[in-house]
Amino acid sequence: MAEMARFARPLALLFPLLWAVACAEQAPEVVRTPTPPLPTTTAPRATATPLPGSGAAAPVVADESAPSPSPTPAYDPDSPRAVAPYRGIWLAQQELEQLPMSGAAWENLLAAADQPLPGPDIADQDDMSDVYLLARALVYARTGNPRYREAVLDGIEAVMGAEGNPRKTGILAVARNLPGYVIAADLANLSAESGLGPAFRRWLETMRTTTFHGSGGSYTLSGCHETRPNNFGTHCGAARIAIDLYLGDEEDLERAATVFEGWLGNRDAYAGFIYGRATWQANPGTPVGINPPGAEIAGYDVGGALPEEMRRAGDFRWPPKRTQYAWEALQGAVVQAELLSRAGYPAWQWEEQALLRAVQFLHAIEWEAQGDDQWQPWLINAAYGADFPAHSPARPGKNMGWTDWTHGQTSREQAGNGANADG
Repeated sequence: MAEMARFARPLALLFPLLWAVACAEQAPEVVRTPTPPLPTTTAPRATATPLPGSGAAAPVVADESAPSPSPTPAYDPDSPRAVAPYRGIWLAQQELEQLPMSGAAWENLLAAADQPLPGPDIADQDDMSDVYLLARALVYARTGNPRYREAVLDGIEAVMGAEGNPRKTGILAVARNLPGYVIAADLANLSAESGLGPAFRRWLETMRTTTFHGSGGSYTLSGCHETRPNNFGTHCGAARIAIDLYLGDEEDLERAATVFEGWLGNRDAYAGFIYGRATWQANPGTPVGINPPGAEIAGYDVGGALPEEMRRAGDFRWPPKRTQYAWEALQGAVVQAELLSRAGYPAWQWEEQALLRAVQFLHAIEWEAQGDDQWQPWLINAAYGADFPAHSPARPGKNMGWTDWTHGQTSREQAGNGANADG
């Protein structure tokens, strides 16, 4: 009896371990949802509703009731196109099909997509992870190579929580970094991911309602957009609009569009901004984000000037003291305009083509886009059919990039708009 007990005790201890191993071998493997197949047609779209007083349509939102996609076939590098369906916040499927896979702009984009990325840091206003992840999403969207999509999904997964402590993180950092992730998620069809897709949407909801208290004051994205008429506000507006489009929030998108129209100069649309010194305002009693056509100060033409940015180099003087803040503010403004334009709002045309006039003013005083502003002329030229000097390969900016590839082949010149670099 004692001998049996001596052997029974070790067996009793070993049995639970054997049972756990057996169960583990039968446990299901957790994997990401397979990439959807190539669409033959675009997904159904919801009917757009007009923005009161603007004559513009509200955003186009994908039909969430579409059937779940099946797994993707093996990647064929010789296939003319291999891309999952997406909303087209920044580029539509038909536009991507026309873009080249050769040349300096493409090679620059491809090199950016292939380089290793550090961990994202949304709390760092100079972090470039967002635009480099966007490069990977663009390459995936054009080629269908699943390796780039997986890299995008990894980046999206890593960025959630990378905003740090809201009491220390500044709103400008958040605003600059978000649009690239939102557009990358759209291009990679993140909504097809049963786990990561909803998690990203919940995170975006949190990001747009969180008050960030770091450098620059305490703001939410919408609060900053509606209060700050400088680069803070334009970047916040770009992030806000990108999120609205991704989440399908038509109500907030309409308000964001109205705020942007007010910044461009339509004070009847919106005039709730808090301005600084008015020495660069053509009409100090009615300040605007961009001076109206024909505006003068001391006999000098300041139509198209951004008063809130020009004043950061000092009070009015001629010739103006140089500041990069004018182009920096335009980084957020032109992204707002492009996003809104794609959603049906004629934002590029508002206030007598205010953004075109802003760039014409900067060229008139010989302040061309340099450094990380080089991507802007490509977008502006495409929007207006203009011919501002544009470099390729162009450096990406703080919130966007790669436009020498995405917009270098296109022109949306309106008949008779007279757009050109000389005004």
